[in-house]
Amino acid sequence: MKIYLDNAATTVPDPRVIKAMDAFLGKRVGNASSLHSVGFQAAVAVEQAREIIAGRIHARPEEIYFTSGGTESNNWAIKGIAFTRGRKKGHIIVSEIEHPSVLEPVRWLEKQGFRVSYVGVDREGIVSVGDVRKAMTAKTFLVSIMHANNEIGTLQPVSEIGRLCREERVFFHTDACQSFTKENIDVRCDSLDLVTLSSHKIHGPRGVGVLYIRGGVKIEPMMHGGKQEYGKRAGTYNTEAIVGFSKAVEIASVGDAVKVARLRDYFIGKIEAKIEDVVLYGSRHKRLCHIVNFAFKDVEGKPLAALLNKKGIFISTGSACSANSLEPSHVVLALQMSAASAHGAVRISLSKWTTKKEIDRAVASFQRTVDHLRKLKR
Repeated sequence: MKIYLDNAATTVPDPRVIKAMDAFLGKRVGNASSLHSVGFQAAVAVEQAREIIAGRIHARPEEIYFTSGGTESNNWAIKGIAFTRGRKKGHIIVSEIEHPSVLEPVRWLEKQGFRVSYVGVDREGIVSVGDVRKAMTAKTFLVSIMHANNEIGTLQPVSEIGRLCREERVFFHTDACQSFTKENIDVRCDSLDLVTLSSHKIHGPRGVGVLYIRGGVKIEPMMHGGKQEYGKRAGTYNTEAIVGFSKAVEIASVGDAVKVARLRDYFIGKIEAKIEDVVLYGSRHKRLCHIVNFAFKDVEGKPLAALLNKKGIFISTGSACSANSLEPSHVVLALQMSAASAHGAVRISLSKWTTKKEIDRAVASFQRTVDHLRKLKR
């Protein structure tokens, strides 16, 4: 029996999502920008999807812009706002534990003359609102702090940071790829200007995402060409993927998140009871329902993941985007941990289909494999 525990990297599409997409992969193949009836059917489906996704974050449909995924949305949010400034440049604030699709764009902007402040986190991986306030200057125009971390699952105080940014008239962007549908997101109450969402993290198809842009926010297009997405994001609509994304949003329930959170706590309890010298990274309480990150003393993360893979248990050692890197996790390092500790971190991420039986089998395999690797070190 194979056990997939890498749902923070990507999820298996729900059969109901595939069924919804199939309708637009068969006879209804019209381009949503075409004027004929087949194109009109596709356009209607896109707009219905826009309404469903907007409703989930309490936004207006016209504030939802479809993209190719989280990486494009993050790049667009950051560069798109920066590019509106012309020669003025200015100052951006991000946290040290952001996803590479946020960190790399701001590093690129630094080379173009923008100034960037990287705000640290505490040992639980939480950003201090006070530290964000201290980092602000008269030239700060954008703050980007993720809603929840993709490696350790820690939830950030986005509402408080949002209010601070609104008071200071600074744009606030949050990457909510991991938290969308698992945690409540209210763009009005949380004072959010830009929000990144992703489909394949919630049992939807890969290759589609959303950037929420609050009405009135000026942003430069990242894709030039046709007039799709109100003239802000050119390109033929990926209708079937957009339909699948909205179906995944429609299906996602609070009950699923509650069930996964119980399994997460059960898994943590079992690991800590069965294996000595284990460290749980991130907050024990302020964390996503599905992500767990452990380090085991005297055990490297990559060999542990490789041996578990041979046993049919699939986990990761960090962000899927950094899986081939030999560098230690920048997220764990930001928790004031050593490089050795960062190299030892492994991420386990559950889904609504994970079972207690699978957890029990995984824990037993973890126990045997950790014991084996520790014996090799002696």
